[in-house]
Amino acid sequence: MTAALHDATHPSAEPMELLRAMLEEQFAVHTARLTQLTVYARLPRHGGYDPRTLDGLAESSRQRIAQTAHALKRMSEGTYGTCADCHKPIPLGRLRAMPHATNCAFCERRRPETLVNEG
Repeated sequence: MTAALHDATHPSAEPMELLRAMLEEQFAVHTARLTQLTVYARLPRHGGYDPRTLDGLAESSRQRIAQTAHALKRMSEGTYGTCADCHKPIPLGRLRAMPHATNCAFCERRRPETLVNEG
């Protein structure tokens, strides 16, 4: 186990295992969805989807897969649950709501791309 799991400011081992299970499930769901969309894209009528819509949904699935894989990698490295900007622990509630979160809510609000998307 990593030092992050034993530190009182980080989630304990039990919530971490639950978060890992959530991430693994999300990875499986998004991978299955991407596979389904890829099959639809090859069908004559695209499974009832507009080709541009299929492209957008596939890209969204790819992004979710990448975010989830990155979170699982951070778990294996012992850096999961620590804000990438301020290096403080990300609250467990935020991780439960967004298991792939890389930043605490405060730092996320300060990020330039977040400000552009909100405006």
